[in-house]
Amino acid sequence: MKAFSFLRKNLNCILVAILTVVTAILALSGELTLSNQFLLEKIAIAMLLAVSLGMVVGFLGELSLGHAGFMCIGAFIGGKVSAVLTPILGDGTDNSILVLLISILVGGLIAALFGFIIGLPALRLRGDYLAIVTLAFGEIVRTLFMKMPNEWFGGATGLTTPRFTSKYFFIIAFVMVLLCLMFTQNLIRSKHGRAIISIRDNEIAARATGINVTRYKLLVFIASSFFAGVAGVLFSYSNNRVQYTSFDYNYSIEILVMVVLGGMGNINGSLVSAALITFLNTKLQTTLTGPLAVLQDLVYALILIAVVIYTNAPGLKGFREKYNFRVLFAKIRKKKKELPQPDAKEVNGNG
Repeated sequence: MKAFSFLRKNLNCILVAILTVVTAILALSGELTLSNQFLLEKIAIAMLLAVSLGMVVGFLGELSLGHAGFMCIGAFIGGKVSAVLTPILGDGTDNSILVLLISILVGGLIAALFGFIIGLPALRLRGDYLAIVTLAFGEIVRTLFMKMPNEWFGGATGLTTPRFTSKYFFIIAFVMVLLCLMFTQNLIRSKHGRAIISIRDNEIAARATGINVTRYKLLVFIASSFFAGVAGVLFSYSNNRVQYTSFDYNYSIEILVMVVLGGMGNINGSLVSAALITFLNTKLQTTLTGPLAVLQDLVYALILIAVVIYTNAPGLKGFREKYNFRVLFAKIRKKKKELPQPDAKEVNGNG
């Protein structure tokens, strides 16, 4: 039973690890095409963004629309660090693990620092006001990078960054997803996580019980910003160029859609939603080309509307409650209990 409980609690980490190992074997054996490797990179980055934003929106209960801004900081700062360090610490190629790790650390920490600077005053606001402040932050950040001198971050044309080989890079990206998952789940299951959820449920009651609301809000906001910065660094390596146009408010909304469709406070749902939305976007962009390109946004919107109706329509509540993973695990547990247990005398006799 302990093994089953451990499996159930860490199923998402196990599935992501299995996916990483299987796809890595396929890539190393040459069975995975370059397009699919690039798609896996995009899915891993989307998962990292969805899980990190889910900390703020799902578990803390605050609406943030500036997640792409923190990703933008990580992409430009981490991308600049990698571009500077690759000729110095690299091995003659762009595949230096040391440079990549330094870039990830620096990009994540700088994004976390800005998360602290913005979160300290902004988290005193609530609801729409917080959303407006974070949205403005995201727009200001990307505009600042565009207005800076061209020799710093490339200006309007963007910053050229190293490109790690596709055969291995998606593996590194999924390792970052695993680290984010482990951090998030350990945080939420701890006493600090219970304090965070109590703030979401009733902030006044949480204050009355002695919980330091400001400290916990900052903790979640900083952690979320850090992983958004890490996703930005991965984005810079994946695309070989960072442009300010990639981080507009539409991208922040898209990340929020992943969290909302997956279910507020549902880590597994965020992972699945991020993978499906990224896959859907990619396939629509490659399938609807030429004159049909104008239908991309329309088809994408219709599919999202259908998913929202399915997940929220009262008329489908019975169907959703009858067919879901929770019910499946309950049935498996029940069947396991009903299995005949070996008699103690028989066991001793066989011994």
